[in-house]
Amino acid sequence: MENISQEQAADYMPLAETETTRFWRDSRFGGMECLTATFLTHEFAPHAHDTFSIGAIESGGQIATIRGMREASGPGDLYLINPGEIHDGAPYEGGYRYRMIYPDLPLLREILEDVTGKPFQGIPAFGRQILRDQALADAFQAAHCTLETGSGALETSQAMFLVLDAMFRRHGSSIIVPTDTAEKSAVHRARDYLMENFASDVGLEELAEVASLSRAHLIRAFRKEFHITPHSFLTDIRIREARKRLRRGGQPAEIALECGFADQAHFTRHFKSRTGLTPGQYRAR
Repeated sequence: MENISQEQAADYMPLAETETTRFWRDSRFGGMECLTATFLTHEFAPHAHDTFSIGAIESGGQIATIRGMREASGPGDLYLINPGEIHDGAPYEGGYRYRMIYPDLPLLREILEDVTGKPFQGIPAFGRQILRDQALADAFQAAHCTLETGSGALETSQAMFLVLDAMFRRHGSSIIVPTDTAEKSAVHRARDYLMENFASDVGLEELAEVASLSRAHLIRAFRKEFHITPHSFLTDIRIREARKRLRRGGQPAEIALECGFADQAHFTRHFKSRTGLTPGQYRAR
């Protein structure tokens, strides 16, 4: 999607707006996080979510790296990012306005089981993370608008329910676990160690010892497997943990220290670079 047609060029014109974000949790979908935002200069640092990240651009364009591939996207394209997949994002040709939802695995599985009337086998996942599907992108935008405007419970639930079902039927599958290797096992040990010790000041030598790899080999193999460096991964894990604590009503200053950040300013900078929101904005919803 790096190249766009002349017909699409108008969609990528600079937006005559300021940067805005609206974030909320929708009780009709078990507290699912929802976002409507316009970004003109904000660039997301490489990060991942514990949930799916599903969305579409209303106008303008974004360029993102997912699974090591860099792609431009605009109106008519869908984001179908699986939990734990590292990605970033930056304005393309002047900025963009988009809508996102963050359904967790149990919610998506529940919807699929409701549709089929039987237990879902395996782990639901999407094979492609950015793809063009104009009709489905339009349907998603309409369903998201009903969530944002607070329309009737049946209308909003039905619209988004049908869109998520259609997304999976067209573009989803069950995860197939890849064959393991010694190097893969090593970097997964390092990843698990970072997840278990995110609040500690883990050093590269310590992490290399856990993986039984040299420091250079660890960095190279970790980036190959997860498309991110060990340090960036650790920062992202800290932010993901901080989100959980903020949702429970914790104070940003306390959470900053509990999650391994040097101070609140350091925490706020990294939080915004990965969510587009300050910790206070995220906590207040």
